[in-house]
Amino acid sequence: MTVHNASYLLTDNNFLSIKNNFMRKGFTLIELLVVIAIIGILSSVVLASLNSARSKGSDAAIKSNINNARAQAELYYDGHSQSYTGVCNATDGLAPMKEGVTGAGGTPTCIDNGTEGATVTAGDAYLFYSPLKSNASEFYCVSSNGQATTTTEEPGTDDTTCY
Repeated sequence: MTVHNASYLLTDNNFLSIKNNFMRKGFTLIELLVVIAIIGILSSVVLASLNSARSKGSDAAIKSNINNARAQAELYYDGHSQSYTGVCNATDGLAPMKEGVTGAGGTPTCIDNGTEGATVTAGDAYLFYSPLKSNASEFYCVSSNGQATTTTEEPGTDDTTCY
């Protein structure tokens, strides 16, 4: 018995055609692999940019702590009979700034005329520097003569100025 409808006639052939159309609506394996590859490439680009931004953020934190050290050293100088002696390791001197630089990923070095092994020739002075995170061959440096600069040459133990 055949049922007639005003809009369409349902037969065995039409039913199989509709069933095959439903079965073909998925993605092929190649299409899925292409999409996964594109997502992988885009995520690697984003991660590379994120790592670059992270190291630049660490550099900014290192520079900020070292710049704060310059102001803290002047406060120490005023409070200790106009002397920088011991400013590097004093808790009211640059010791907290050294911890801040370390926390930001730097390796701080502080030299004053009270530092063991230092031969500071300019009398009462200090020098505070650290390599930057994004480029370990660059150093950010501040000194008692008011310098604050980025340099490619690491200061020595007898230096009191940044190059």
